[in-house]
Order: sequence, then C-alpha cells, then structure tokens
Amino acid sequence: MNTNTLLSFFERDLNKVITEIELYKNEETIWRVEKNIANSAGNLVLHVIGNLHTFIGKEIGKTGYVRNRELEFTQKNVPRQELIDGIKDTIEMVKNSLHSITNEELKKEYPVLKFSQTESTEYLLVHLATHLTYHLGQINYHRQLMDE
Repeated sequence: MNTNTLLSFFERDLNKVITEIELYKNEETIWRVEKNIANSAGNLVLHVIGNLHTFIGKEIGKTGYVRNRELEFTQKNVPRQELIDGIKDTIEMVKNSLHSITNEELKKEYPVLKFSQTESTEYLLVHLATHLTYHLGQINYHRQLMDE
C-alpha cells in the first residue's frame, strides 16, 4: 500500500462525514442521544478529528497537537459549520502529514505503542482509516434514526 491509496481513503471518508453532517435537517439533532445510543454524531465527529490529529498530525506530521479525548465526548452544541471546518482542517492535516512519507517509512515501526505490540506505520494508518469508516457508519445511522 502507498500513501496515495491511504490518502484517498481518508479524504473520501472525511468528505462523507461532511456530507452526513450537512444532511441533518435540524442542527440540534446532531447532538441528540437517546435510548441505547451513547454518542451523538457531533461527539463522533469531534472524536474522529481528535484521533486523526493525534495519531497522524502529532506523531507523523509533527504538528504539536494536544489531545483532550474526554472533551471529544463531553463537549456539546458545537455549531455545524465549526464541525465541518474541523473536518476540512483534518483533511488538510492528513494530506500535509502523509504527503512526503515513503514506502520505506510506512514499513517502519509507528513511534507510539497504540496496540499490545509495536506495529508498522502502515498498519496504524490502515487501522485509522477503518476506525474512521466505522464512525462514519455510526454517524450515518445516527442521522437516519434521529433526524426526523
């Protein structure tokens, strides 16, 4: 796998997150939770942004990002446009961070222990892409259930 392939997945799915957030008829519904749904779409967006800025921006792109993971799940009522702007900023950060990474660097160990054992940077990036897709599905499902 090369970075162009990885970038295409990140860009595709982050743009789909934007589309999902834009499709909510009522902006307040982005933050709604009920029954067995633990996280709002808004909090899932904040989580995706924080996750990618941490594991791609901070560690690969050396952006200096400081994560507040708890806030990703407790912050509420961020305006829709601010969420969209955050996703667009994340797309640019991913592009900038992965732009010059080589296939040899993808095979090297990722600099932070994320799993029970060390993994390659490529492994971690594939994990992050599938993690993004997982949350994209949750956001889509949330919108269909909550946005009446």
